[in-house]
Amino acid sequence: MPSSEWLNGDMKNKVLAWELAGILFIAVSGSLLHFVFEWSGNVTPVALFAAVNESVWEHLKLAFWPSLVFAAIEYPFLRRETSNFVVAKAAGFSVTPLVIVLVFYSYTTITGRSILVVDISTFVIAVAAGQILSYRIMTLGELSKSLQYASVLALMLLTVAFSLFTYFPPHLPLFQDSRSGGYGIPVVNGR
Repeated sequence: MPSSEWLNGDMKNKVLAWELAGILFIAVSGSLLHFVFEWSGNVTPVALFAAVNESVWEHLKLAFWPSLVFAAIEYPFLRRETSNFVVAKAAGFSVTPLVIVLVFYSYTTITGRSILVVDISTFVIAVAAGQILSYRIMTLGELSKSLQYASVLALMLLTVAFSLFTYFPPHLPLFQDSRSGGYGIPVVNGR
């Protein structure tokens, strides 16, 4: 529960500092996770967190898991500062992949190809958008209990989706590897 000093600028600055630090943490961690599956020798359990192919879905995971880890790190420090932490995180975790998908499919439709520098910039901008939205929601007055319950459900559904769809990807363009045309974990050397 927020303290009676919630509107105090120091409280908002503390939340803002955490959310800005999150941008750096998520962007760096997500970038490293792009390579971890290959670095692991394609160890199947590592596929849960790391990108296994060049599909858009696998790149969305690179923002989701570091965001979840960072939220777990920051929660003990912010739980008394805001009553909207879960709502803020559910919104941020939802807007980040939405921005990535909208920008990626918009610009590749126009250009006819993927451009690495645009993809990296989009990732960082999407992460920043999610963190800034999270900040804005955390600095609002207390939101309804039903919205808080819906946010818990949304976070659970996102976690389940990001846990399962690498191993059981739907055969939709979002999940298709742009290099091989395959889905999910690639078969390497017959295994």
